[in-house]
Formats: sequence, structure tokens, C-alpha cells
Amino acid sequence: MTEQRTAWFDTLTVRDVPRVGGKNASLGEMVRTLKDKGVRVPDGFATTAAAFREYVAANGLEAELRARIEALKSGKASLHETGEAIRRLFLDAEFPEPIAEAIKEAYRELSRRGEQSEVSVAVRSSATAEDLPQASFAGQQETFLNVRGERALLDACRRCYASLFTDRAISYRETQGFDHLEVALSIGVQRMVRSDLAGSGVMFSIDTETGFPGVAVISAAWGLGETVVQGAVDPDKYLVFKPLLGDGRHTPIIEKTLGAKETKMIYATGGSTRTATVATTQKERQTFVLAEAEILELGRWAAIIEDHYGRPMDMEWAKDGETGELYMVQARPETVQSSRQTGQFRTYRLKEKGMPILTGSAIGEAIAAGPVCAIRSAADIDRFRDGAILVTGMTDPDWVPIMKRAAGIITDHGGTTSHAAIVSRELGVPAIVGTGHGTELLRDGQEITLSCAEGDRGVVYDGILPFEATEVDLSDLPATRTAMLVNIASPAAAFRWWRLPARGVGLARMEFIINNLIKIHPMALVHPERVADPAVRREIRDLTRGWEDPKDYFVETLALGIAKLAAPYHPHPVIVRLSDFKTNEYAHLLGGAAFEPEEENPMLGWRGASRYYDERYRDGFALECRALKKVRETIGLTNVIVMVPFCRTPEEADRVLAVMAENGLSRGENGLEIYMMCEIPSNVFLAEEFAERFDGFSIGSNDLTQLVLGVDRDSGELAPLFDERNEAVKRAVREAIAKAHAAGIKIGICGQAPSNYPDFAAFLVEEGIDSISLNPDSFVATVRRVAEEEERLGAATAPRAGEAVR
Repeated sequence: MTEQRTAWFDTLTVRDVPRVGGKNASLGEMVRTLKDKGVRVPDGFATTAAAFREYVAANGLEAELRARIEALKSGKASLHETGEAIRRLFLDAEFPEPIAEAIKEAYRELSRRGEQSEVSVAVRSSATAEDLPQASFAGQQETFLNVRGERALLDACRRCYASLFTDRAISYRETQGFDHLEVALSIGVQRMVRSDLAGSGVMFSIDTETGFPGVAVISAAWGLGETVVQGAVDPDKYLVFKPLLGDGRHTPIIEKTLGAKETKMIYATGGSTRTATVATTQKERQTFVLAEAEILELGRWAAIIEDHYGRPMDMEWAKDGETGELYMVQARPETVQSSRQTGQFRTYRLKEKGMPILTGSAIGEAIAAGPVCAIRSAADIDRFRDGAILVTGMTDPDWVPIMKRAAGIITDHGGTTSHAAIVSRELGVPAIVGTGHGTELLRDGQEITLSCAEGDRGVVYDGILPFEATEVDLSDLPATRTAMLVNIASPAAAFRWWRLPARGVGLARMEFIINNLIKIHPMALVHPERVADPAVRREIRDLTRGWEDPKDYFVETLALGIAKLAAPYHPHPVIVRLSDFKTNEYAHLLGGAAFEPEEENPMLGWRGASRYYDERYRDGFALECRALKKVRETIGLTNVIVMVPFCRTPEEADRVLAVMAENGLSRGENGLEIYMMCEIPSNVFLAEEFAERFDGFSIGSNDLTQLVLGVDRDSGELAPLFDERNEAVKRAVREAIAKAHAAGIKIGICGQAPSNYPDFAAFLVEEGIDSISLNPDSFVATVRRVAEEEERLGAATAPRAGEAVR
């Protein structure tokens, strides 16, 4: 009978869900099958569903359970009354001696294996209907940490049984259509990993916001993992690009974001409390929880576990502070993004600009608007008004009944793997988490707009702003001979649009990364002594805090931004344009005023190629080159192509290429291709000479039109004259295409014209352009137009617009 009441993890498989629940079956599966692949799982055992049912029968609970559930269903009792009464039944019951002895004997054996008299264990609930592909049951039952001793273990097990009927669990099963009395509870008893002395967190094998399958997303905080799961802290966030993990030469980490991590949960000493939450030190807040080698190890585990289960997974990990070893402590199916159809998705767009008042991590990609309903305590959730935007500090499973009635959710704390984030995704409710002070800034009844449609940072705007939603259907997108690419500026946008079947990125602008993520003029990091304004110096110091050399802050941030932008399109080409700010734009960066001249016409001034070899910017350009070299050689994204903008003469091209080579970017070395923007009349006239120096051209139709027609593209008065379809511009484009092909190099276009004018796209196809790069929102319509034109011309069809598997 003992074996029927308990089972060691190493005897279980995924087929044992009816016996020990999804959580414990998954732990057993990992212990049995993944140990030889290097995945470490702490030893432990599970009580069985049969033991739970024996407990119910021995204490005569079934009749009372049925009566209480019927009273709830008929409306004679409230959810709160029902849950409280049923939990009391379980807590007042006693373990039959055979069950108690089976649990105690297994605990004694676990202690012997750990060479301790009483090993500290985590006691986790595992319902037989949870962690299924269609229902996550996230946090519905209880977990008890740092449990030591037989008496404490039995008490924790009794509380786990009672937690099968928490208000939130009852409500969730009602919503999901599960029969309360058909669900049983297994208890996992697992050796505690001393993460109280190190750190722990959550990991997904798929991007939780966009569904991009190529990354593992890791959240990390100091101490025990409950703070991350609950959303009580803002954790570190790391992204690992899984396709490159098998190559030991590379470090495919494409995002490292330092979280605030203001508190941590540790073991309590003395008294009956097992854990305590304490403040972290200043050093802990400014230090990443995981080293790069540890991030990569977890990323490899995510790939191994996902491959074994054959589906995206949601996992919890912990690091033992005594041994330094990492462990997997849970793995279950991811239930939201993996169920979405990749051929269809919805995009949202604000139709008006508003006043931003708050930002945080965006959950989902939707927009919501409505009045604020600010609730600080779960005791006040009855005040919630349907259709309002819930604003609170953090959520736990008790909040689920009102979360599903909210138009949107805003929290002060938590990261993208917190409870609020997980449940919001599952419910399809847009949320912004980790805002820091939403409950302070937003007042009850205030009308706001919550936007998660602008990348990975969600924005709260004052007032109700109009927005639109567009359905995108990729299921019947036709094939094209012309390579259809996208223009991308923001790393978050690259993830947002990964489902588009683009054959690469025709224009990746690094200006967005510099302006919005780095924020500092590179020369201000090379020569900080030249920055005179004390306030600016202080702001630069704050941004670069924790970096021994502030220049490394620029290189690392730019490299990770480019890598995140390039990863969704690997192995297709991603053409990254070197910085092309004008002097007035550079001057607006922190510290920039000390390094930029004032020009009458910055559009035709010191920009593009002319800066890179100039002593006034040469050291700043070296930082750009270091970042690109890191993306290609350290991270491993060799699909990145570098493009030189606004190169006026072949002699200037030679100077730029020489400086790039000095900084480790030599054309042809390690497969590096270097392209040139074809956007100045001289680029067309001397195309043969430029073609000897570059591997490809990309037509910048905006500047080319401006310079061919002599029309300032920013002039409102001259706007009617600015038209890429003018015959003079078309002749220049036609000549550039012909000369590039004659020289044997590729040529594409990355300007706005093909997006704005279908007839211009048709003209490009007729001239035989190799690729057209489009803004993502115009991609589908333009692909259809190009396919029609190719069919009219009788062009041979080639692969679908993005059939290569990424």
C-alpha cells in the first residue's frame, strides 16, 4: 500500500498525470529522461491521487463536499463561504495512519539521501487537472517552502489538500468546466535548493508576448522564487537565442535587462514562520543574478526540455548558493502563445498621439481604454467595476475573478513572468506590469488609454484615445520572385512582426537603439571631461552605473539591441545601417551639445560616411564597430550585413572601409558583407566605381528624391513637389538597378515609396530589382501587388515570400 500512496520522482513519467498530477508527473519525467542530458532536478517524491481520495473517504468528507458545491452552484452560498467551509473540513481532518506513515517513511529516506537528519523540503500542490496544454492553473494551489521535520511536513500536506478549494481554484475550475469532485490532489515533496543564498526564477521556451519560438525568456531575482512568480519584485530579464546554442564558439544572449530586485525571500530563523521577505542590498540591486555561462546553461535546458516534450514550456529554476549548481524545479506546458495560429494575428494602432504618464513592461499587444479602478488590497476586490482598468500593486490568484472582467491591468511590481503577466496573457487582457508607481500616479475614475502595441514597453496615456485593430491573414499570401523584406527600427518591433513571412530586414536603423535605449552621445563616453552641464553628467553617471568602463555600456546596449532585432529573421540577411543622425539630432543626445557643430542645413551636412573617419567622431564610430563585431562574432548572428549611409564619393568609401577594417570589420572576413545606401545622385552616376567597393546597394528613395528634385523632404510648403514617381527619380532608380546588375552585385530599395505607391512597386518589379523592403504594416498589401505584377510580366515564381523556416 505504501507504494500506492507515495511514488519517487524517478519512477514517474508524463503518463502518470491521473496518478500524481501534471506538476509531479513532469518532474518525474525530467528526472527519468533528462538527467543524462545534463538537466538537474532536485530529488523527491509525490503523494498520489489515491492517497488524497483515501484521506477524503477516511474522514467522511465527500457528502459534505457535494452539498457545499451544490449550494454554490444553486446560488445559496457565496464563493467565499463555500471555499472557507470546505478548507476547514480538510484542515480539521486527520491523516489516516497508513498515509501518514507512508509520507514520513519517504521523508526519512529523502533525508538519508541528503545525508541529513531532517532535510528541508518544498511542498507543492499538483492537481490532476493542472498543467495541461489547454489550462495552466497558474498558482491555483499552495506551495510551502523550507519545511523541515515530519510534523511540519504533515501539516503542510494537509494545507495543500485544503488549497484544492481556495476561492481562486474553485472559480478557475468553474470557468474551465472541470468537475470539482473529479479533481484530486497530489503533493510533491522536493529537496529544497538553497536558492535563498543565491537566486531563482522562471523561464519560458517561447517569447511570452509575441510567441516568437526562437528564444528562451529567463527571469531572475535573488532568493527563493516565489517573489518572481508572485510578481512581488521586478526581476532581471534575459533572452537567449536558441538556434545558436549548439555552437560553443558563440554566446547567443540577445537581451540582458537589470531588474530592481528590491526584496528577496529567504529562510526564516526561529518561530513558526518558514520564510521571510527582506530588502536586498544596493550591490544586489545593481548586479545581475546570473553570469553569462549560467544564462546559457538555462537556455540549453529550455531547448532540451522543449524538444523532449515537443511543445513550448513554462519552467521554474533555482540556483543553490552552497554548491553553485542550477536546478529545474518545475516544468509545464505553455498555454497561451503556443495555442495561437501563426497565420493569423491582430495588430493595434493608436490613431492619435497622447500624453504619456506611465510606462512598464507590455503584456500582450493590444490597446485598452477606460476608467481607472484602483484597488490596493484583495479585501477590496468587490469594489471592482466591470470594464474598468484595474490598477494595483501586484496580483495573486485571489484576483483572477476580477482580472477577467477588466479591460486592462496595470501593476506597480512584477516582470513579464509574474502572476499578473501570466494570467493576463491567458485571459487575453492587455496589461502593463512593473510600472513602479501606477497606484500613486493614477487616481480612481481617471480615464486612460493603455497601449501594449508599441513594443516591449507598455505606455499609459492620459485620456481616452481612439485606436484601431486590424486582422492580418498570412494564410494565402502569394509567392514572389522579388525578395520581400521589412524595415525595422526597434528591437521590440522585430519581435512583434516576426510572423510576417519576410526574407530578412532590408533596413535596420540603429538610431532608435541609440536614441531610446542608450540615450548618450558616444563621444560623451569617450571624453566625459568635455561635458560641462552637471545635470547631464549626473544623468550619464546614473545610466552607466555598474559599468567599469562607460564605453562598454554603449557597446553592450547597442550590440544587444541589434542582436534582438536580427534574431527573429535569422538566417535571412539583416542589413544594419550605421548611424545616420544629423548634427542637430546628435546634439539632443545626452552630452551631445559638446561635440556637435551648429549647421545651417544638417540634412546636407556632417552626416553618414563623412563622420566615421573624422577625428571629431572617429572614436565614437569605433564603438559602433565594436558592437557590430560582437553581434556577428560573439553572439553569432552572422546574417548581419553592415550598410554605409550617405557616402558621397568613392574616395570617401575607401576611407570609411579602412576605418571599419581597423576596428575589426573587414569586408569578406568571416563572411562579412558591406552594403552602401544608394541615395545621392553621385551614387548613381558612379555606380560602377562604388560597386567595386561594396557587396550590394540599397536605394534610399527619400534622400534620392530630395537630391534629384532639389526638394527639402521636411518642407511642408514643397510637399506637393516631393514625389518618388517623378520621371527624373525613376530614371535614377532604373540606372542604379541596371548598373548594379551589370557589376554583379545585389540591389534593393528600403525607402517609403513602395509602401506608399503600389504603382511604384510595380515599376521596381518591372526593372528587375532584387528586393523590396517595406514598413511592416504595408507588407501584406505590397506583397500581393508585387505578385500580381510579376504574374503580369510572366516572371518565374520562386519560394513564397518567407517560406524558409526560422
